Amino acid sequence: MEFTTSVSRCVTPASGQYFFGYYEKSPWHRSERWLLACRAAYQGRPPEADDCLAVGTIDLQNDCAFTPLAETRAWNWQQGCMLQWLDASHIIFNDRENERCVAVILNIHSGERRTLPRPIYTICPRTGIVSSLNFARLHRLRPGYGYAGVPDATADVDAPEDDGLWVMNLQTSEAKLICSIAEARRLLPEAVRGGGSHWMNHAQFAPGGRRLAVLHRWHPGKATSPHRTRMLTMDVDGSEVYPLIDAGMCSHYDWRDDQHLLAYARVAGDNGASDGFFCFRDRTAEAKQLAAGQLSEDGHCSYSPDGQWVLNDTYPDPADGCRTLMLVRASDGAIFKIGRFYSPMPDQAEIRCDLHPRWRPDGRAVCIDSVHEGRRAMYTIDVGPLID
Repeated sequence: MEFTTSVSRCVTPASGQYFFGYYEKSPWHRSERWLLACRAAYQGRPPEADDCLAVGTIDLQNDCAFTPLAETRAWNWQQGCMLQWLDASHIIFNDRENERCVAVILNIHSGERRTLPRPIYTICPRTGIVSSLNFARLHRLRPGYGYAGVPDATADVDAPEDDGLWVMNLQTSEAKLICSIAEARRLLPEAVRGGGSHWMNHAQFAPGGRRLAVLHRWHPGKATSPHRTRMLTMDVDGSEVYPLIDAGMCSHYDWRDDQHLLAYARVAGDNGASDGFFCFRDRTAEAKQLAAGQLSEDGHCSYSPDGQWVLNDTYPDPADGCRTLMLVRASDGAIFKIGRFYSPMPDQAEIRCDLHPRWRPDGRAVCIDSVHEGRRAMYTIDVGPLID
């Protein structure tokens, strides 16, 4: 493992709490001039039902000026409001209408808005559809990943038939439930099919748009017991469901191509189960470990646009409270540390600030959220020289 000094540039204003959100989405405009950003009025506590989050753009060519475009009351510190670019002129994000979660498409130039009947999770640009989950159920069962102020209509059901993973057409607003939570539970081995509440999280489309993955989680007993996780992959119409990762633990992941994805997971072997980053081949039992013996802890992993590098981070080191940012060469697992960032905030999902590193579309810079200077802010780091 090598350490390569890289200079981080703060790209958010000197006052206020700024962040973007999750690691598998890019805040960059296609011109690379603007970054999407969220601005909060406080930090250090979970969002409440009436707390508003401003969404807007950072102008990298104009002293990093923040231009607010809208507000939302459907957000959390981990993932923001799922703010994303749809094209050069439109953004999409989640919001609340009364006690209902919706998604909003906003023209950043004209201000024209269109409301969709369900919240979004990820976009599939090639097909014009998005994935959707129940953020009220997430808020109840996995605090820090859902939205306050929305009642969970499925609260009395451990594994509902009418809720789970949805896809929604951006043009027609038509939504379809493609895999229910009840169906996911039925796919479990009978010995572990019971237990407490089940839910879904972290849905992501394969690059070609035909397949998508989702994490199925459940409490084996009481809600206070540690949850277990498996990964399901399926076609976007809900057919060809496959339990790709099924040893009880799976966390962050990213598709490399239409046939492979990288995930921090548990894999059973001849000498027992082991945890690490594995590259899985969809619809097979094939799993090849990346940087075995070196990448031993969970992180937010994503492939560079050309698939040659993996961007990853760590949780705080107990010794000094710093999070490490790294690049991993996919061909041989060589690791290059490109920064360490102090994290003074508690390591709990509801309020913590993970780096959540994200690639610029050209693969020559990355963007992170961090609190190492005492407030939430966004930073960019040039990785072009290292990749060259």
